[in-house]
Amino acid sequence: METGLLDSFAQEHKLLLEDELRTLVENLDTEQIIKDSMIYSLEAGGKRIRPLLLFATLDAFGIPPRKGVLAASAIEMVHTYSLIHDDLPSMDNDDLRRGKPTNHKVYGEAIAILAGDALLTYSFEVIGKIPTEFASPTTLLELVIEMAKATGAEGMVGGQVADMEGEGKSLTLEELEYIHIHKTGKLLAFSVIAGAILAGASQNQLTNLSSFANHLGLAFQIQDDILDLVGNQQVIGKPVGSDTANLKSTYPRLLSLEGAKEALQNQINLSKVFLKRTGLKMNLLMEITDLVASRDH
Repeated sequence: METGLLDSFAQEHKLLLEDELRTLVENLDTEQIIKDSMIYSLEAGGKRIRPLLLFATLDAFGIPPRKGVLAASAIEMVHTYSLIHDDLPSMDNDDLRRGKPTNHKVYGEAIAILAGDALLTYSFEVIGKIPTEFASPTTLLELVIEMAKATGAEGMVGGQVADMEGEGKSLTLEELEYIHIHKTGKLLAFSVIAGAILAGASQNQLTNLSSFANHLGLAFQIQDDILDLVGNQQVIGKPVGSDTANLKSTYPRLLSLEGAKEALQNQINLSKVFLKRTGLKMNLLMEITDLVASRDH
């Protein structure tokens, strides 16, 4: 791949996404404090890996990534809501997120909860705003259903529950995988699937892209486990060692640090196997896969 291609692609579409997110929230007819709280967390930084995956998937089909900006915005809203709620005292009780005070530390717990609620509900409205020239009503319905499954009790919420229930317990590798796949992997996988749906992917392409995304999502969370153990707090933007402090089962805890790194590489390799089977232009998605394996935050 041409050096810097992913960097320039990511920067261009990150700016596109962030402009859209601010506009969408500012246009809401509601109390200013809830808009401020929503924007505070939306603009707290981050890798924007989920929107980037959606844009790169569209690009793999030769479709201008700009056509996916509303879907990408909806996904980032859902992801941000989950972070706001994860940081609450009743959940992970974190004071820092991406190097900044968490939402409830700035706006109070009640407003933080409501900001998360607002982002989640607004995300489905944003999907509905996708113009008909980009997606038929049937396609929009499919997107809504798939996003609900990825984020609800069968997906992210279910994974969060299992994660909380697993604190202080010695989980099996299978139980830990379930948590990772649902808590983090389902929404990350939906980012790829949403791009494929918008692109009109064939069933074979959709199947292989789903498998690619599922393995990539698991790799992403394994790397999170590793970074919580050996990462740099200044780079990550939040305290390291919280998993250990909360007595959570992690890949390094179950497999050792070297075993976790081997599991990470195995998932990355499987991701690439399924990506190659799609027959698509996969340069960007392949480089994102390598980025997930090597990221330091």
